[in-house]
Amino acid sequence: MDYREAFLVGNGSKVKLDKIDPDFTGKHVDKASAEPEIEAQVETLQELQYLLYAENKRSLLICLQAMDAAGKDGTIKHVLGAMNPQGCRVHAFKAPSQEELAHDFLWRVHAQAPARGEVAIFNRSHYEDVLVARVHDLVPKEVWSERYEIINDFERGLVAGGTHIVKIYLHISPEEQLRRFKQRLDDPARHWKISQDDYQERKLWPEYMKAYEEAISKTSTKEAPWYAVPANHKWFRNLVVSNIVAETLKSLDMQLPEPKVDIRKIMREFHAAETEQNRGVRHKE
Repeated sequence: MDYREAFLVGNGSKVKLDKIDPDFTGKHVDKASAEPEIEAQVETLQELQYLLYAENKRSLLICLQAMDAAGKDGTIKHVLGAMNPQGCRVHAFKAPSQEELAHDFLWRVHAQAPARGEVAIFNRSHYEDVLVARVHDLVPKEVWSERYEIINDFERGLVAGGTHIVKIYLHISPEEQLRRFKQRLDDPARHWKISQDDYQERKLWPEYMKAYEEAISKTSTKEAPWYAVPANHKWFRNLVVSNIVAETLKSLDMQLPEPKVDIRKIMREFHAAETEQNRGVRHKE
């Protein structure tokens, strides 16, 4: 199954989230069935990230958006956590500080964009400014409604500079969210994750779905596509996200850079040093 094609929101199409089954798992019936494929994808990701880092010509930005408890942290841990931290960075966008509020809404985002050779993962992103800001009336409609095209221009600028962008919406049902909230309540080790706001936000689920649908529809472009991933089953979410990221990196046709030194000369010098060392060892014997 081509997961990129299956869950891509096409440029210009209008996504309807109630038409996407969050329980969908494709050909797989359970985690055990998908595990070999997940492991293979993770291994592929490690190899491709090494190429990206070594080539040092372009970068990858992964934006993760979802309702609370949909699995952003779990996706980062189980899928993207396989990458080498030396070339991979995660940034979580929380409520803006006073300094950030004193600038335009993209100011803090641009500063976290990935450098050449790097993978940057946004746990929430600039899309909060057309989601939370809209649902909670933090800014007037005439302000947030203009941000879609500003975001598109911003992302086109990143792409022009060598950054490839993958945007993933993790789609869960409100019933699954409530079940995961209960798991947090039942597990003292996860009590720190509980917020009263989580339950208040559930009342705004229809408003959030409408905001997500419009944001995704208006900003899924050829340069920076959105993928709406069924995420009620964590193992299927991990499989799909790892596949989407791996296939995106494969499409870059990355190559290891040519060595900047004369490898044959260095090999001759190495063999000479190795021979001399072995002679010394035999002499001592």
